[in-house]
Amino acid sequence: MNILIVEDEQAALRRLKKLLSEVEVLQNLNILAELESIEQTLGWLSTQAVPDLIFMDIHLADGSCFDIFQHVKVKSPIIFTTAYDEYALQAFKVNAIDYLLKPIKKTELEAALNKYSELRKPDSVNYEKLIPLIESTQASKRFMIRLGQQIRLVDINEVAFFYTENKITFLVTRQGKRYPIDYFLDKVEEMADPQKFFRINRQFIIHIDAIEEMHAFSKSRFKIILNPPAKEDVVVSAVRSPHFRKWLTGE
Repeated sequence: MNILIVEDEQAALRRLKKLLSEVEVLQNLNILAELESIEQTLGWLSTQAVPDLIFMDIHLADGSCFDIFQHVKVKSPIIFTTAYDEYALQAFKVNAIDYLLKPIKKTELEAALNKYSELRKPDSVNYEKLIPLIESTQASKRFMIRLGQQIRLVDINEVAFFYTENKITFLVTRQGKRYPIDYFLDKVEEMADPQKFFRINRQFIIHIDAIEEMHAFSKSRFKIILNPPAKEDVVVSAVRSPHFRKWLTGE
């Protein structure tokens, strides 16, 4: 089976390749290419033979993967990979071959591949219909900040970390700006991409790029130095430390 992978996160790519190598339903697996952007994918699809199956991340470094379908006709069936688990994913179940929610689980990968084997009807997939659904999902990943009479939108990708203080949830941007938001931390955890954000304790959710330094702490825990800095010590809880180690390595 000839497979094309479109994924811009190296940890997610490594995990997918590892799981593919372990799945028994695959025979003579051949990964044709590993692409990480819309531009690369458009170039590849325009010049190469049609792959049997494509694994495609929805949100790439240079935009939504659905921009690809506006420029080139994709004849291969696609299994989408995504961090979003709300209404857009319900549409994938109907319109696409399948989707895999990050972090990908082996059982779900096997189920998606079994579904592909049974269906193999790429002509029935209308990816263009998913574009507005994806755009509406992206809109839910922005936070509306009210500062007196002023309103500002902050994209979740601008956030370095979230934390709670005196029962109020705040986000801190990569530029060090702090804003209160109308969400509990539990809801933020549901919204955030689990490949990029991790809840290290009851008070903090941090972006992987915000980690400046890590230091060993008591009871196998970690003390995290964030950039921009937090106002207090940031320590990974003992319960979450094993999961934090796996998150760091993309397991």
